[in-house]
Amino acid sequence: MSDKSGTIPHPLITSAPERLGGTPVFAGTRVPVQTLFDNLEDGAPLDEFLASFPNVTRDHAIAVLELAKSAAISDATKVAA
Repeated sequence: MSDKSGTIPHPLITSAPERLGGTPVFAGTRVPVQTLFDNLEDGAPLDEFLASFPNVTRDHAIAVLELAKSAAISDATKVAA
């Protein structure tokens, strides 16, 4: 098994009209971020996603999940206030 860790790009997610019609993708790839969430929602483990999309590193995927977690917590805190 190859090492799927690596440098985390900044920004984590990019979007450009000429790339997949502006769909948000993992920076440096053509892999839509939504694909990660769809896979996890369907019960697939992170390793399965990473095996299917070798251009996305484990560190990059986890950083995107952490970003989503932070956004969800921030939104929940605003609603509760």
